[in-house]
Amino acid sequence: MSKYQKILEVIAICEDETKLRNWIANAEREGAQEVEDAARRRLIEVRASKDVDDPNDPIVLDFWKSISALEHELSLERGKTIRLSRTRQKIGRVGVEKTLRDLTLSTQPSDGYHLLHERGMLDLSAEALVLRYPDRFEPEVLEAAQNRLDTDAACTD
Repeated sequence: MSKYQKILEVIAICEDETKLRNWIANAEREGAQEVEDAARRRLIEVRASKDVDDPNDPIVLDFWKSISALEHELSLERGKTIRLSRTRQKIGRVGVEKTLRDLTLSTQPSDGYHLLHERGMLDLSAEALVLRYPDRFEPEVLEAAQNRLDTDAACTD
């Protein structure tokens, strides 16, 4: 059992973005990586739930978590609010599944993929989402997703 169990339980149900940001900052300052990660992921969930049009479609919610994570990390990195405007516009035009398909089938990993990899959040990448919902994608998309993640894993071993 973690020495942070009680705070982790509170974080898991917190809906207040300000409190979550404070926990992230405090945990970072104190070197409490487990708390920092939990608060960061919860903040991502809370922010994503505000953007999603159809909360009953899990792939849509998961993709908005990815967008939220990328925007959060880029905002921290650049010291100002960052929105993935082109990605948001594409989602509006073609939908979540087509956007995921295109990201996965691109010849090079997206900048977002690299950023999520650097932050230890590849589970939020387009490729990971495609593999999480295999019944929603064609075999060649699933293969491309698996190949990219396998190649990346081989490079970090």
